[in-house]
Amino acid sequence: MRTALVTIASGRHEHLRRQREWVAAQSEPPLVHVVVSMGDPGIHEVARARSEVPTDVVDCLVADGLPLAAARNAGVSRAAALGADRVVLLDVDCLPHRDLVRDYARALERLGDSRAVVSGRVQYLPEGMAEADYTPGRVARVGRDHAVRVLPAPGELERADPRLLWSLSMACTVATWDAAGGFDERYVGYGGEDTDFGQRLAAAGGQLWWLGGAAAYHQYHPTQSPPVQHAAAIARNANLFRRTWGFDPMEGWLRELAALGHVTRTGEDWQIVEHGSNNDA
Repeated sequence: MRTALVTIASGRHEHLRRQREWVAAQSEPPLVHVVVSMGDPGIHEVARARSEVPTDVVDCLVADGLPLAAARNAGVSRAAALGADRVVLLDVDCLPHRDLVRDYARALERLGDSRAVVSGRVQYLPEGMAEADYTPGRVARVGRDHAVRVLPAPGELERADPRLLWSLSMACTVATWDAAGGFDERYVGYGGEDTDFGQRLAAAGGQLWWLGGAAAYHQYHPTQSPPVQHAAAIARNANLFRRTWGFDPMEGWLRELAALGHVTRTGEDWQIVEHGSNNDA
């Protein structure tokens, strides 16, 4: 079977440049690195910088908010058209350990024909790293694991709650992707689309697995917690999710955004709170 790597991007050119350097060093190179540009023509130039990596850039139009779900679907569709049987989705901020593609491929081989999504280890890198710090040894020393992710022993697989599916770093066969129906493109902007895909996977008889391996290192970028800049998209996507699956996703964020006065609940729906100016001048 042949494995493709799929990355969606808008901005983050330096992160993508570094990622491409690490993709070039994979112990088991991917069939192709499909890079999906979400309304960012500059992605083409970044992708050309590593000509030794088989690459295909897909342009995904942007209308109202980043089409994260649609971009992932476009990337996997192109990978399949180019002959891939397996796909690895890797966030643009993530640097792949040299064995990431190999580890994911071996895990999917072990799971055989079962409908499975596998999620490897992700470690978060600190702010202020110099370019010379981005070496395999250094990132492994300074990276920190996410608090809610399970870490099986190296090479081991452990069943996971599909509600914790996160496309930051994951892999599946194209057959599993098709059985789940891909991502729901009604989700636009930030939040909910990953959890929805986890439910689609479970509804198709699939299973999420944690993998002890396939390590990735998440490059630092500023964030807000809760992500108040995405409050409108989170509220809209949460309503879509609840109407589809009967429960709220992103419960922590929604509670925190409500406490801060950015969203409110009317009946079962979440709504954005418009903060108008009090300046009458």
